[in-house]
Amino acid sequence: MTGTSRIAIIGAGPGGLVCARILQNHGIPVTVLEREADPTARSQGGTLDIQAPTGQVALRAAGLFDQFLALSRPEGQELRMMDRNAVMVRHFVPEPDDTAAPEIDRGQLRTLLMDSLLPGTVRWEHSVETTTALPDGTVRLDFANGGSEVFDLVVGADGAWSRVRPALTDTEPVYSGVTFVEIHFDDIDNRHPDLARLIGQGTFTAKAGRLSLIAQRNSNAHVRVYIAFRGPLDWNAGLAPDDTDAVRARLLEMYQGWDESLLAMLRLNEGPFVNRPIFVLPVPHIWQRVPGITLLGDAAHLMPPAGVGANLAMLDGAELAQALVDHPTVEDALAAYEAVMLARSADEGKRTAEMLAVLMPDTDSTEPLFPDIRVN
Repeated sequence: MTGTSRIAIIGAGPGGLVCARILQNHGIPVTVLEREADPTARSQGGTLDIQAPTGQVALRAAGLFDQFLALSRPEGQELRMMDRNAVMVRHFVPEPDDTAAPEIDRGQLRTLLMDSLLPGTVRWEHSVETTTALPDGTVRLDFANGGSEVFDLVVGADGAWSRVRPALTDTEPVYSGVTFVEIHFDDIDNRHPDLARLIGQGTFTAKAGRLSLIAQRNSNAHVRVYIAFRGPLDWNAGLAPDDTDAVRARLLEMYQGWDESLLAMLRLNEGPFVNRPIFVLPVPHIWQRVPGITLLGDAAHLMPPAGVGANLAMLDGAELAQALVDHPTVEDALAAYEAVMLARSADEGKRTAEMLAVLMPDTDSTEPLFPDIRVN
């Protein structure tokens, strides 16, 4: 890319940060705008399996693969699958040197990426309200605080409810028909040893028909459980979100007949039940080129949580950065990047939609059908 362009990446998630890191490695200035107040403003979520063909490729391109391996948990690739009677259906235990998809906490990955950037790259408390393509090919960002700024290239890496996407398309995410309700366990090995043994060192799944329980071990003996089911968006109508006992009672009614060892996940959590309905973008999700604007990750191709979201976002970020390095103009780079990214996301979107249909069929059958799935 010839000349000096003003580049803004909206969103300090894995995809945006990988993109910024590679641009800086090639001497290209970039600014990351993040709406959060600071790096510790909120929890960054659970654990990620960083896959060899996607996320690991991106981390290698960013020069951070060895640092990632030092933080990762290969044992986290263990996979346990049971039916609703707690009968093991499938069990995978990785070899100690298996690096196909080792796990890392989202927060650890974000810190690794942020620490690799030049000081001041991320500008906190910059919440974008609107993105406007200007007649001269530049892009104006209007911020929630009333300010605005103009850039030559704006990259929407700001997730499902992107404030950059509307500059390219009117398409919005739609409810997939599946909801995850998230709960947490801290110090599980000491406080709930029976659950710890049941879940193992990686991902645990139990399912029957339209109901599933998914548990994932994070670092420091922390476990996140996702009570996942196909149902209406207003499944919790009439319940106050902070009425933990009432939400628990409704969920236990839904999972009636499941083995008590599995229901212990619903009975023993101490924190709140966090409602997380799953939204998706249509497949394929495409748009007409607009000068100076593009998308990556969930902003471009929001999919069901099947272990690919963060991996694809990082690969998007790496490929976009490399395209900007390799092509003489921003528009040449965006055309090349989008040609590859949109085709790949269409294939992955179709695959994950089919996987969700198998994992969460619209049926009351209790047959345990298991695709290879990990929450991402």
